[in-house]
Amino acid sequence: MKRRILSLLVDNTSGVLSRVAGLFSRRGYNIDSLTVGETADPRYSRMTVMASGDEMILEQITKQLTKLIDVVDIKVLEEGKSVSRELVLVKVRADIQDREAIITIANVFRGNIIDVGKDSLIVELTGDQSKLDAFLQLLSDYEILELARTGITGLSRGSDDIRYL
Repeated sequence: MKRRILSLLVDNTSGVLSRVAGLFSRRGYNIDSLTVGETADPRYSRMTVMASGDEMILEQITKQLTKLIDVVDIKVLEEGKSVSRELVLVKVRADIQDREAIITIANVFRGNIIDVGKDSLIVELTGDQSKLDAFLQLLSDYEILELARTGITGLSRGSDDIRYL
């Protein structure tokens, strides 16, 4: 199975997210990750979708998305030609004995401690999926109380393929 990250420029109107998600569900495709946010121009939003499947399925997804009236532009974010990141917030049980070790692990990964409670810490970490997965693997010796991941977001490198509206 291959993974493909698609960056969609879409109209910032109600129902766009539903129409994109509906396209996937009608055809039985899964969305591995989805992020959406308004761009510098409030008329448009940037939607980053990660999907997996064989080459034929991924090509079909891309073709079907281009047919949606709300989709203004679509780019495949290729590895090496794009930058993608994900954010994770992890609340870890941390008594006095464990606190220093958890902080050390977070520092190795350039994470930030954003909240300290009597018996827990919240760590914020940004990076690619493999970095976040490695961080979470190291935290598996501790009790993870809560976890939130944003999903992947990304942009292509350079300014050659920018679509000006």
